[in-house]
Amino acid sequence: MTTRVAVVQMVSGHVVADNLERARLRVLEAARGGAALVVLPEYFALMGLADTDKLAVAEAFGHGPMQDAVAQMAREAGVWLVAGTLPLAGQNPGRVRNSCLVFSPAGECVARYDKIHLFQFDNGHERYAEADTVQPGQQPVTVQVQPREGPPWRLGLSVCYDLRFPELYRALAQAGADVLLVPSAFTATTGQAHWESLLRARAIENLAYVLAPAQGGTHDNGRRTWGHSLFIDPWGEVLAQHAHGPGLVLGQLQRARLESVRAQLPALTHRVL
Repeated sequence: MTTRVAVVQMVSGHVVADNLERARLRVLEAARGGAALVVLPEYFALMGLADTDKLAVAEAFGHGPMQDAVAQMAREAGVWLVAGTLPLAGQNPGRVRNSCLVFSPAGECVARYDKIHLFQFDNGHERYAEADTVQPGQQPVTVQVQPREGPPWRLGLSVCYDLRFPELYRALAQAGADVLLVPSAFTATTGQAHWESLLRARAIENLAYVLAPAQGGTHDNGRRTWGHSLFIDPWGEVLAQHAHGPGLVLGQLQRARLESVRAQLPALTHRVL
């Protein structure tokens, strides 16, 4: 049995309402293409002119125009919808949580994952310090989704910089994840060097599908993101991708393929450490 899925690539700007409408149109396009599960990229609702812009729009969990809009998208399209990340209020008024939320086709939020690893990079020309405005999460999260047709799938949630920490993905695999989600906004510099290699490694070592929707272009603040949203199978094969600019990647999760790969190479059962 198979499940059709979609990953959405965006080039989000600094106006939340515009980004939400662009996301809504992509989600509806994905649903028309038969997708039962749609995943949006990190920071899909806002790539601000300054990192602190997210503080002004942060919402309390469960309430607010951004969360309401995503819930409505899921209901309108009739899909399981993963809201890449949204800024949710943290314990510290000067920082937010960078949170991945999963919505059912009824528009109910069924899971929340707060990004654990916070990006830091400084090569003398580009500087990023996510911890200046974001409070890290603490717990890995998986959630099972049941499409209208086909088998259930257990999703392992992660975000962008998490990709560099394989122990998180091993924890997700141990919790039963067979699909790993990596909504991201990788920089053009780090993405060109490492994005595909890391994603394929996470698929190979955990014998899991990987869905990686990304930001991909030049944003209002001048930041360049790498894009190359990918759909990868449990053998590490790239089945589909979208390189640059807004777009959509469609693919099929195949239960038989997952089980075949895990039976042929039962590495998950051989773990010692």
